[in-house]
Amino acid sequence: QVQLLESGGGLVQVGGSLRLSCAASGRALYQLGWFRQAPGKEREFVAAINWSGSNTYYADSVKGRFTISRDNAKQTMSLQMNNLKPEDTGVYYCASDRTPLRPILQISTNAFGSWGQGTQVTVSS
Repeated sequence: QVQLLESGGGLVQVGGSLRLSCAASGRALYQLGWFRQAPGKEREFVAAINWSGSNTYYADSVKGRFTISRDNAKQTMSLQMNNLKPEDTGVYYCASDRTPLRPILQISTNAFGSWGQGTQVTVSS
């Protein structure tokens, strides 16, 4: 059974930073991603990283501010979030691709078959 567990969320002021972590056991050969969902809105793509960590992709709204990384030896993935804005507020989810060793990064929720419970990020102004 795939288990994904997020941590690191919290309350931060505008312009601040947070680092989210995802414990992703058994997912070394799978693309991983971060998604977020704000109240009353659909879940949206934030960032993705391929199985080896050599390729990443970001939503335009976070490009240049967020950095996704992974450590397959430790079976973890991280999202470093800098210069946070109020619109970054939401529940952040860690997700794993359905298919191992997929060559092209995916951004659709449909491509991700396993999800964590989510961690709340609140950016106050």
